Amino acid sequence: MDLTYTAEQQAFRAEVRTWLEAHVPKEPLASFDTAEGFEAHRAWEGVLASGRWSAVTWPEEYGGRGLDLIRWLIFEEEYWRAGAPGRVSQNGVFLLAPTMMEYGTPEQKARFLPKMATGEEIWAQAWSEPQAGSDLAAVRATATLDGDDYVLNGHKIWSSRAVFADWAFGLFRTEAGSERHKGLSLILFNLKSPGVRVQPIPQIDGEAGFAEIFLENARAPAANLMGGEGQGWNVCMATAGFERGLMLRSPARFQAAAARLAALSQRSMPDATQQAAVMQAVMDADAYALSIYSTASRLMAGGKIGAEASCNKLFWSELDVALHKTALSIKGAAAELTDDTSGEPWLDGYLFSLAGPIYAGANEIQRNIIAERVLGLPRG
Repeated sequence: MDLTYTAEQQAFRAEVRTWLEAHVPKEPLASFDTAEGFEAHRAWEGVLASGRWSAVTWPEEYGGRGLDLIRWLIFEEEYWRAGAPGRVSQNGVFLLAPTMMEYGTPEQKARFLPKMATGEEIWAQAWSEPQAGSDLAAVRATATLDGDDYVLNGHKIWSSRAVFADWAFGLFRTEAGSERHKGLSLILFNLKSPGVRVQPIPQIDGEAGFAEIFLENARAPAANLMGGEGQGWNVCMATAGFERGLMLRSPARFQAAAARLAALSQRSMPDATQQAAVMQAVMDADAYALSIYSTASRLMAGGKIGAEASCNKLFWSELDVALHKTALSIKGAAAELTDDTSGEPWLDGYLFSLAGPIYAGANEIQRNIIAERVLGLPRG
């Protein structure tokens, strides 16, 4: 892997930086876990799309620029450097869209991707259930074909963005009596459809970043089946690969946080242990970036994301926790102040980081995957 940027890549970086400097809001937007903040972030997605920056790797006909993954990583570096708003559309743009590119029909791509790019339609992920969290193969929600529709019944939980989102991509059993990985299908459904009830779940900060979804004879067109009936597990594992190994958490996110941590350390008087933790966080953020550049290069050469994506997920989730714990340690008791005027939301970031070892597949499950599918160890 050549770590030297070409002249074209450097020119692209300059173009991205110039555009962001002219368009990034001067003041932070309200949290997208509130109704006001959600719509403000939706509007920002529209601004990004107006410059074709919403999804730079997508084909141009769907609102992208048709660029490679290296340029996407460069874009992300500049995006986080500029302090641009969080992506309220990340479930769609970074998870569903790459999967749809591989498994979706031409009609699905034409129908959903352009509106996903502009933020006109925001997506939630509807996989987990009360008895099927980290063990996704335990899904019990059903989809029964009735004419040109699937009739959906079941209970989804921990669906991020679902409170205010427009659509969801859900995993359902389409084969009666099927168990585990068999008989599952991925179906796209409208969260505003009759028979769909969304119940907010307050977070520790009181905001509703997650929701339960209750489905009672809700209907979704059969054309919204993605990847073929009974192929849901394979489709979802492709999505999980993007989620764990590449796009959900770009390395720029952690490099930007590590840079803020280093600046905090320079302004403070950390002890030797804290200094060592700061240096470790900076090195780990850079190491993760190099790993993702390697993954991107492999994919561009025709490779696939496999079980090794679990290694990435373990690394970035534990890095996020360690990085924020170090910041709180340096700030001391002042870190607990809710009216902190430093402009660095370390406490909020720490609280959110605690979810990292759980979402996208609990880290305990990821360790099992690594042991069995990467290292080839026998099941315990």
